[in-house]
Amino acid sequence: MNSIKSTALEPTRSELSGLSFGQKAARYLPVYGLPILTLLLILLFSLLLPRTFPTLLNLRSIVSDKAIIALLSLAAMIPMASGRIDLTVGYGIVLWHILAISLQTAFGIPWPIAVLIVLLLGVVTGFINGLLVEVARIDSFIATLGTGTVLYALAMWYTGGRQVVGVLPEGFLALNGTMLFGLPITGYYVIVLALVMWLVLEYMPIGRYLYAIGANPKAAALNGIPVQKFVMGAFVASGAMTALGGVLLASKLRIGQASVGLEYLLPALVGAFLGSTTIKPGRVNVWGTIIGVVILAAGISGIQQFGGSFWVEPLFNGVTLLVAIGIAGYAQRRRGAVVPPPPATSQPTKTNDNA
Repeated sequence: MNSIKSTALEPTRSELSGLSFGQKAARYLPVYGLPILTLLLILLFSLLLPRTFPTLLNLRSIVSDKAIIALLSLAAMIPMASGRIDLTVGYGIVLWHILAISLQTAFGIPWPIAVLIVLLLGVVTGFINGLLVEVARIDSFIATLGTGTVLYALAMWYTGGRQVVGVLPEGFLALNGTMLFGLPITGYYVIVLALVMWLVLEYMPIGRYLYAIGANPKAAALNGIPVQKFVMGAFVASGAMTALGGVLLASKLRIGQASVGLEYLLPALVGAFLGSTTIKPGRVNVWGTIIGVVILAAGISGIQQFGGSFWVEPLFNGVTLLVAIGIAGYAQRRRGAVVPPPPATSQPTKTNDNA
C-alpha cells in the first residue's frame, strides 16, 4: 500500500574508505549537490540583479511568500517518511483559512478559540486520512485526494464562490504580520518547526520507526513496530500542520476565498520531493526539504525580476517536480542495485593423509 518509498542513499564510512579525494567528492555530490546549486543560483541572480535581488526587501518578500509553502512542505514530508503521501496539504488549507476567518467574523468566537478549533479539525482530518489508508487499506494518494476534494467542496459550498470578509482582531493579524529582527515572524515559525522535526526524526525512536516503515513496512511490522499506529500519527501531524498553515494564510490575506489555496499544493510537494534528493538522497528529510523550498523561492524570484510572465511559476514548479521525482527514483534504484559483497568464508585446508 506504499505510495512512495523511503530509503536513504548516504555514503557510509566503509564505502568511502580507500577512495581518492575525487572519488569521495563524486560520492558526496548527490548529497550536497542541491545546496551547492542553491548557493550558485543565489550568487548568479545577485550578480545579474544587484539592485533588486540581494536586498533585505527581496528577502522579506521571499520569506513572506514562501513561509507557508515551507510549512506545508514539512507537513507533507511527515507521511512521506512513512512511505505515504498526503494531498490534503493543498486542499485543506482552502477550508481552514476560510474557517479561521468565519469563526471570528460570522460567529463571534474569540480568535484563540477559533485557531484552536481549526487546529483540532485539522487533527480530525488527519485521523480520517489515517483510517482510510491503514484501516480501509486505500492507497494514500487516492484516499487523500478524495478527502481533499471533499474539503474543497465544503469550502465552495460555504462561501458560494464569494469572499469571506470582516474585521479581524489585531492579535490574530499579528500571527503573520509581526516583524522580528527585520523579517516576517512566519520565517521563525518555520525554523522552529524544522528544528523540532529534525530532532524527532533523526534522534528519537519515532523518527527511526517512521523511516523503517517507509523503507519496508513488512519488515518493520515483523520487528515489532506498530505500523498502523505510526502511520496514522503521521497523518494526524500532517493535518495539524496544514491547519496551522491555513491559520497563517488567513492572518496574511485577511479575507477568505475558495479560489486561494490550491496553488500551494504543487510547490509544497515539490519542496518535499526535492528534499529527498539532497542531504540524505533517496529519503525525505527536514533540511533537504528546506533547501528544496529555498531553491524554488530563489529561482522563481530571480526569474520574475527578469520579467517572467505569470505562468513562469507553475511551469518552474512542474518541471522541478518532475526532475525531483526522477532524481529520487534514480537514487532509490541505485540503492537497490547495491548488493553488499558476501562475507569471506575460510576454506577448509586439505591435509595429506599420506604424509
